[in-house]
Amino acid sequence: QVQLVESGGGLVQAGGSLRLSCAASGRTFSSYTMGWFRQAPGPEREFVSAISWSGGLTYYADSVKGRFTISRDNAKNTVYLQMNSLKPEDTAVYYCAASSAGSYYFGHNYHYWGQGTQVTVSS
Repeated sequence: QVQLVESGGGLVQAGGSLRLSCAASGRTFSSYTMGWFRQAPGPEREFVSAISWSGGLTYYADSVKGRFTISRDNAKNTVYLQMNSLKPEDTAVYYCAASSAGSYYFGHNYHYWGQGTQVTVSS
């Protein structure tokens, strides 16, 4: 069992930066692929980024590539999402999630989810 708690969201002007954190409970954190997803008003949750259990592999949606950086600290059971050059279209609730199998891209492969943190980017 893994419990995830996101923090670091807020209101920022376009061009600004935020760093999201996701703290995990549970001794097996280091065995999970960790992902970030976001959901703007509407039905679909969008893949943002993912990182392998060791941190050696990272993946990004085209829309955030070059602006966002995912990282993890397994000693602290925490995954981060550094978001730079934020745009109004980045406005969404951001969720972190943990997956033990399957493609990192699909939300249904993630077994544990946090409650989300709101990111609002003003123009």
